[in-house]
Amino acid sequence: MSLKRRIFPLLLLLAAAWLAVMITQRLLPGDEPAEARRDGRGPVPVEVAPIEQGPIALRRTFTGSLDANAEFVVASKIEGRIEDIGVRLADSVTRGQVVARLEAAEYLQEVAQAEADLAVAQANLTEARSQLALAERELKRLEQLRQRGIGSESELDVARAGQQARQAQVEVSRAQITRAEAALEMARIRLGYTRVTADWSGGSDTRQVAERFLDEGETVAANAPLLRIVELDPLIAVFHVPERDYARLQSGQRAELYTDAWPGEAFGGEIARIAPVFRANARQARVELRIDNPGQRLKPGMFARIDLVLERVGETVIVPEAALVRRDGGDGVFRVTPDGQAVAWVPVQPGIREAGRVQVEGLVPNGSVVVLGQQLLKDGASIRVADDSGVSAK
Repeated sequence: MSLKRRIFPLLLLLAAAWLAVMITQRLLPGDEPAEARRDGRGPVPVEVAPIEQGPIALRRTFTGSLDANAEFVVASKIEGRIEDIGVRLADSVTRGQVVARLEAAEYLQEVAQAEADLAVAQANLTEARSQLALAERELKRLEQLRQRGIGSESELDVARAGQQARQAQVEVSRAQITRAEAALEMARIRLGYTRVTADWSGGSDTRQVAERFLDEGETVAANAPLLRIVELDPLIAVFHVPERDYARLQSGQRAELYTDAWPGEAFGGEIARIAPVFRANARQARVELRIDNPGQRLKPGMFARIDLVLERVGETVIVPEAALVRRDGGDGVFRVTPDGQAVAWVPVQPGIREAGRVQVEGLVPNGSVVVLGQQLLKDGASIRVADDSGVSAK
């Protein structure tokens, strides 16, 4: 059998099948009669959703990280060998607690030396006062002799000069005592520095050790850090906002924070500080959110997501965001006519958007709008509402 004879029956079979399909579609129930068609076309199948009225909020989610509200670096004020560090990582520390001790023998010796120098200065003062008393008695004796005409004027002058010299020596001895007392006080202070304390100011009286830089037996330089101590309650969440949202922020504004460590759990906070400048490279401003952390479950360095309500409207008209259509440079929706058979184009002004919904102005809050199939519609077009749209055509 030739190739043409084999193909011809196949073509006849395909033509018959196509004809059967066309006839079946014509006879299917639910088809609109020809007189109901507009513009020479059948009704456009669409999905619709109801027009709602109620509250809506403008929400934004930002990402950031948690920081300690305050931290304090414990440093040694003097050089020395570490004898003991009394706290470890994550230990609690109270304000003024001794957290480390340095070898004190050298500083004890300095105190002893200063005490000895003070004793010498005090002895010198005692001797100077004694010499002054003798000089004053000698001067008084010569003055009495001179009054009786016995002593000479030159002897009296020598006695006066001696008394003044002894008085000056007393003043020098007093100054030496003052200097020795200061040296002793300094030696005692330096000895006190061998006991390293955590003396921070402000905030809570208890903090935790976040980092330890040295161990026992090592030598620490003056002003070198030993420990980093942080305050864990409250914490600060740091994030950055763009220009479009900056004007809607204000101090005291409430927010919710979420972390991967505690999925699904919201931690409440409020905006504590808003930077008055923007970072030039990113055009964003720094915002600090204060988070209460009584159970200390949140930790500095954690990644955080911050949900903020930037604007809230109490009662307004709301439609699904999918209903918005842009035509001829303007926004609008296709509103279903009361008989459910056609649509009308209604220009609207979009507002706040939230979770797939959008606030609109210029729309009456009843009826329904088209959310699927708008690309085939124009004002006055006939429609056929899909059964799964969940909205009655009437």
